[in-house]
Amino acid sequence: MLDGANKLGAKILVAGGGRCNVTHDHVSEQAYAGSSRNAIKKVLRRFDVTPTVAFFNELGVKLKREETGKLFPVTDDAHTVLDALLRAAADAQVTFKHPARVEAISRGETGFHVRGAWGELTAPRLILATGGKSLPKSGSDGVGYELAKSLGHTLTPHIFPALVPLRLPSDHFLCALSGLTVNAVLMLYAGAGKELVSFTDSTLCTHFGLSGPSVLDFSRYYTAARFDDPAAHAAINWLPDTTTERLEADLLQAGKRSILRWLDGRLPERLLRALCAEAGVEAGMPLQELTRDQRKQLTRVLTRLPLPITGDRGYNYAEVTAGGIPLTDIRLETMESRLCPGLHYCGEICDVDGRIGGYNFQWAWASGYVAGQAAIDSA
Repeated sequence: MLDGANKLGAKILVAGGGRCNVTHDHVSEQAYAGSSRNAIKKVLRRFDVTPTVAFFNELGVKLKREETGKLFPVTDDAHTVLDALLRAAADAQVTFKHPARVEAISRGETGFHVRGAWGELTAPRLILATGGKSLPKSGSDGVGYELAKSLGHTLTPHIFPALVPLRLPSDHFLCALSGLTVNAVLMLYAGAGKELVSFTDSTLCTHFGLSGPSVLDFSRYYTAARFDDPAAHAAINWLPDTTTERLEADLLQAGKRSILRWLDGRLPERLLRALCAEAGVEAGMPLQELTRDQRKQLTRVLTRLPLPITGDRGYNYAEVTAGGIPLTDIRLETMESRLCPGLHYCGEICDVDGRIGGYNFQWAWASGYVAGQAAIDSA
């Protein structure tokens, strides 16, 4: 096993805030994007959550379920996961070379010739598990894509950061609320106005824009939509339990209470005052005194505030890469290339990216199992 990183398992160690979100208690193809979900499903069902939990249990890694459905090691320490995997590899007599960055691969009559500054080796079969471009310091800086292309593969038209925080203009009022966290709905609209997708979860205001689970899940869909529809746009609903129409009707019945009193306990006062200022409404003003236009503007700001997203924080902050090797170019029963026999793929290099919550690790375990088993069976 050749690894170009200075430290083995860097992505495992940083995952889940250093705790490693190994998987989710319920994993289905609906949590993924990229290649067709039916293709993704065929790979996932070969090594799903139950055998994953059993596998780690056999290695001495007991997992616990949190309220969100995420499964973490009971130690709350990612080193537990990495150390167990390295012990298992050693028991299987795997030889590691690192840092040993692969610079070129060619295919000849005797197999694959793999070269780097560390030397050269020849192998009858090869598995590319290089990751994508996310967290390049961990070693996944896109080299896998170049190696795949040198062996005859093409990539998806777009490769971009996913599960990544989003930027707003530096002078946007939300940037001044850095550190504030609320449950909110992120909504994506086509340029023509149709709602395409929405995510409801914890949302964090930061000095650069927005982050948190809802934003990370939302980010890949926003970026992907704008490739084909530059007018696609985002909005946020700060009151997930209501709609624009319902809120406007409720405001008419609010009487003498101010917006601060009326929404007390539902939103932080600091956020409420900022939203009222954005709507041009005095926070302490009795709601019954609002004009029709003020009421509509306040409703819009509370339930469908436009988000002028200027971009994302890039691969250094992205948890996964969207795009890569299309699954149509891979035999799903073996993860072997249809274009280059003997070459297998697994993990993030494939055009598969999941939501936050352990889904990307589950894809890694499943696709890695299929590729590894097929390579051994063919030896």
